[in-house]
Order: sequence, then structure tokens, then C-alpha cells
Amino acid sequence: MRNTAKLTTAVLAAGALTFGLSACGGSDKDASSDYSGPLVVAASPTPHAEILDYVKDHLAKKAGLDLEVKEFTDYITPNTATQDGSVGANYFQNQPYLDDFNKKRGTTIVPVVTVHLEPLGLYSHKVKSVDALKSGATVAIPNDTVNEARSLKLLAAKGLITLKDGVGSEATPQDITANPKKLTFKEVEAAQTVRSLDDVDAAVVNGNYAISSGIKPAKEALVLESAKDSPYGNFLAVKKGNEKDPRVEKLAKLLTSPEVKKFIEDKYQGSVIASF
Repeated sequence: MRNTAKLTTAVLAAGALTFGLSACGGSDKDASSDYSGPLVVAASPTPHAEILDYVKDHLAKKAGLDLEVKEFTDYITPNTATQDGSVGANYFQNQPYLDDFNKKRGTTIVPVVTVHLEPLGLYSHKVKSVDALKSGATVAIPNDTVNEARSLKLLAAKGLITLKDGVGSEATPQDITANPKKLTFKEVEAAQTVRSLDDVDAAVVNGNYAISSGIKPAKEALVLESAKDSPYGNFLAVKKGNEKDPRVEKLAKLLTSPEVKKFIEDKYQGSVIASF
């Protein structure tokens, strides 16, 4: 039986408050600076927690690693929990997202090792190809800075739109210079993109949300992000200063082992791509 804790954002927030109160009560160390006990890792359910569960069930014991996995369904709490020490590490994000998060939130999260890439894809319940999208079609895209820009770059790479020259990881629909199909963009929280597929003509969905909804990106995406030279590899991350935590070092080695690479290849069939 999996010993994975599935937590909602509300429960996590309450837990973080409880933790903060206990810290004020005289605790000398938080989870991120105490290297004894299990390493608690915050992760998105799919594929991150699944990969971590494989490590926990098949590799950790032999390596002398006591690993605990906590599942988070949003992209904010894993970083805030890592920063405040509620968890010792997280595994769910890419470098552009982390850079933006650290800048806006004042956090000091750093990457340890890159494990995999989840290609972003355009999906639809209404058409079978990009060419079938009608003029004026509505496309849902994530509303966070990095994933919105990533989505627009995907559409631009496939010729659906044209973006301003040199636009970076903060691109928005206002940076579109050509829109032949007159697409309308509906900006929603990343986790809601896959749920919006019945209400829009198409949606750009992050790989983890697509997979967890039963979608097979390698087979079902109308267009799929290229893995070549991608800056969006997902990595294990910690609060700065904890990179040398021996438990983190053990986990980093296991996450980039031949066994994990084979697990990723066998389980996800190209919908998740090992980055090592």
C-alpha cells in the first residue's frame, strides 16, 4: 500500500500554519535543515510522485534513504513549503518557472538535478487536427507567466500565431503580431486547462495534468512541444543551502539512475522523457 499523503491546498495551508506556530514555540530546526529522519518531498501527483514512489518502493531502502512523498495539486505550495521547511525538497517544476517564482515571492529555491521533461501539448475534444480549428476558435492557455509564454511559443512554433521578435518567458497574447485564424485566448489556472476542454475549442495543457487525466500526449496531442534543447526539464529542488543534505544527494543519484530511466520509458511511452 502506498504511503503517499494526498493533501489539498487548504490542508497544506493549515499544516504550514501549524508548522510555523511550532517553530515559534522553540524548535531549533525545520525539516529542511534537519538531516535526520525521512526526506519529505513535495511533488505533483503525475508523473513526479509516481516516479518518487518507484524510487521509494524499489531503490531507496538499498541506498539507505528514508523517503516520504507528499502530493500537491498546485504549483505554489510545493515551493512555499520547501522555503519554510515544511518539506525538505520538491519535484514538480522547471527552471523558467522557478526563476519567476523566486523573483516574485522572494524565495531561495534552487535546482539539484534535472530528471525529466513533460512536453506541453495542444488538445481538443472537438477537432482532430490543427487545420480543423475554425476561425475565431477559443483556446485555453495557462495563466501563470511562464506557462502562458510557453504555450504561446508552442502555438507560434506550429505556425498558428506569430510573436514579436525576441519575446521571452513573459510573452502574453498582447505580444501576438499575427493571428491568421483569429484565435481567442482564455487564460485559466494551469490545472484547469484540461478541465476546460469541453468548454473551449482547444486547450494547451501541461504534461502532468494531461497524463493524470488519462490523456496520452505522444498519441493525442494536436501539436506537441519538442524535447530538443528544451529549457523546461523538471528537477528535484531544495531551499538554498540544503543541496548537500546527504539524503538529497542520495535521492538525486537514484532519480538519475538507469532503473528510473527505464521506468519512465516503460510507463509513459514517450509522454514523459528522461532528461539524463
